[in-house]
Amino acid sequence: MKTLRDAPVGATVKVAKLHGEGATKRRIMDMGVTKGVEIYVRKVAPLGDPVEVTVRGYELSVRKEDAQMIEVE
Repeated sequence: MKTLRDAPVGATVKVAKLHGEGATKRRIMDMGVTKGVEIYVRKVAPLGDPVEVTVRGYELSVRKEDAQMIEVE
């Protein structure tokens, strides 16, 4: 299972599945990260947290705990 946290800088990945449950999963979906959407990894902070991505035409910073819940292909 490859997650958004494992994706290298400069890669464009496609969301395969969202893990997690309840409010956390709902918050990720409310940010526009849903199954099938493409995500471009722009930057990763020096310590790996947060990850800056472009999704649906806007920039978004995602914590590494949340990025680990996003399975990509």
